Amino acid sequence: MIDGVEIKKLKLISDSRGYLMEMLRNDEDIFQKFGQVYLTVCNPKVVKGWHYHKKQTDFFVVVKGNAKIVLYDNRKNSKTKGEVQEIFMGEKNPILLTIPPYVIHGFTAENNEQCYLINCCTHPYDYKKPDEFRIDFKSKDIPYDWGLEEGG
Repeated sequence: MIDGVEIKKLKLISDSRGYLMEMLRNDEDIFQKFGQVYLTVCNPKVVKGWHYHKKQTDFFVVVKGNAKIVLYDNRKNSKTKGEVQEIFMGEKNPILLTIPPYVIHGFTAENNEQCYLINCCTHPYDYKKPDEFRIDFKSKDIPYDWGLEEGG
């Protein structure tokens, strides 16, 4: 496991109407601060990534479909520098994934269907000076092959 990455199993509270799933609470140790919440949808056979943030921590939950999230620790002083980690999450595995700053990440939809990912990150998006740094998903600097042709 990459240092600083946390995985929290999520509890589904079900009844005859459906279910409720708490994702992130401000009374948990894992919570840092609120920046914004957004939804991103990924189509099958496409990679969203690579990218990383210098300030922002991401808190990912896949609420529809399933996704493969791939992390690469490129932090200079990290005890897990150079490690790659795959996480499979979504309807089949409801978890909250914490991704610290400078951990490079990307994701793709699994099972040939769209996935819907919610991120409750620690900083709002700054349109004038984004804290988002992109790397081509086929970069040879990251030891991972997505096995796909389309990314972004």
